Amino acid sequence: MPELNAFDQPVGDEVPGWTPRPAPEPVVLEGRYVAVVPLTSAHYADLFAAVCGPDDDRLWTYRPIAKPASLPTLWMHLAELVDSELTFALIPAEGERAGSASGIASYMRVDPRTGQVEVAGVLFSEVLQRTRAATEAIHLLMRHAFDDLGYRRFEWKCDSLNEPSRRAATRLGFVHEGRFRNHMVTQGRNRDTDWYSVTDGEWPAVRAAHEAWLDPANFDAHGRQLSALSSLTPAR
Repeated sequence: MPELNAFDQPVGDEVPGWTPRPAPEPVVLEGRYVAVVPLTSAHYADLFAAVCGPDDDRLWTYRPIAKPASLPTLWMHLAELVDSELTFALIPAEGERAGSASGIASYMRVDPRTGQVEVAGVLFSEVLQRTRAATEAIHLLMRHAFDDLGYRRFEWKCDSLNEPSRRAATRLGFVHEGRFRNHMVTQGRNRDTDWYSVTDGEWPAVRAAHEAWLDPANFDAHGRQLSALSSLTPAR
């Protein structure tokens, strides 16, 4: 039962010693399988090769713009991201694109006063998708927000029709919170948005699941997983 105040009204739990958290700053996050580094123009050509090839249109279906047809167009899109939010390039340490930027992700809706932040604009190249580098990239961003910066809430949002993104959120341990109808217009089409989150109270169990899955002992000699992350993530 919630605590009652002097007026017999239910009130939320106290957060002892709470103070506003530091705002995220550009930082390099190194993992076993990927490096998460601040996005700069030095990554744009690699990203164009990774996500703007002739067969990559599907990667852009749920993004604010359609697939850029040229490097200058992608350059302008990414430059806007760098100017408006803290965006990172994802550089795998293994596989055919080892050492080359192969995806991006951003910290958005950052609110140091209440300790919440969203990972957004996640774009994985085809070769980065369904890899341990992709999972570790999100894990590193979550770990930095919770463990280094002391945030209380980490959010994930996606188009309600983007089933792979919805599955990824669940696999990573996020809790579905609901759907914002008619939330925005994207590429001229309506978008309903599904909201997910992990809280600081849930994070230790989610972190342990991530770490167990990312452990090299969870993969055979060919890099195939022995236990699925969905089997390790706490059910809620």
